Amino acid sequence: MTTAKDVMHRGATCVDANVNLTEAARMMRDLGVGALPICGEDGKLKGIITDRDIVVKCLAEGKDPDACSAIELAQGKPFYVDAQADIETVLQEMIQHKIKRLPVIENRTLVGIVSEADLAQHLPEEQVGRLVEAIKSGPADHVS
Repeated sequence: MTTAKDVMHRGATCVDANVNLTEAARMMRDLGVGALPICGEDGKLKGIITDRDIVVKCLAEGKDPDACSAIELAQGKPFYVDAQADIETVLQEMIQHKIKRLPVIENRTLVGIVSEADLAQHLPEEQVGRLVEAIKSGPADHVS
């Protein structure tokens, strides 16, 4: 059985919840990623921030990215999957919540992220197509 841990990007770097959006954008640039998990002082996952969130929810609204923190863009309870979840469960969670990235937790610690691209490398085209269709069919229930 292929698990979330088998397909995820390992060693996801968290952005601190109180970091401003300019610094979060620099972290994304330096790491070559389009999203970062947001972690609180307790090290627990609080959400995910994407480059699109910064543009749409901060810059396009005329807000100052130096004055906005990452946690301000986190909405609701973050979705995640256990490291031992099978790949079909990962796919179903991403389809259900219409998200492109899903944090992976092991022993209550963030250990990686499964992306749409990760699934594309490990699943048949038809299954990945279901995810793409779900994502494009409407807005996500919550932070992706």
